[in-house]
Amino acid sequence: MANIKSAKKRILVSRIRTDRNKAIKSEVKTAIKKVFAAVEAGDKAAAQAALVSATKVIESAGSKGVYHKNNVARKVARIAKAVNAMA
Repeated sequence: MANIKSAKKRILVSRIRTDRNKAIKSEVKTAIKKVFAAVEAGDKAAAQAALVSATKVIESAGSKGVYHKNNVARKVARIAKAVNAMA
């Protein structure tokens, strides 16, 4: 355990940020799973709706610095490609 006050604070802050990042990443994974579940079910309308909400969640995670912008672009492109391939 750290003895210096600033080091103790860094530990607390890193714990808080880690928990926040885990929650955001979990939310992104859930949104992506919903899109792929709708694609597997063959429900085009549900897939489109899930795509819109998942894109919003992923872009939000990117703007918060949880994901790199290229990672965000790749995730969005993959789910969009899956939905567009349904036609």
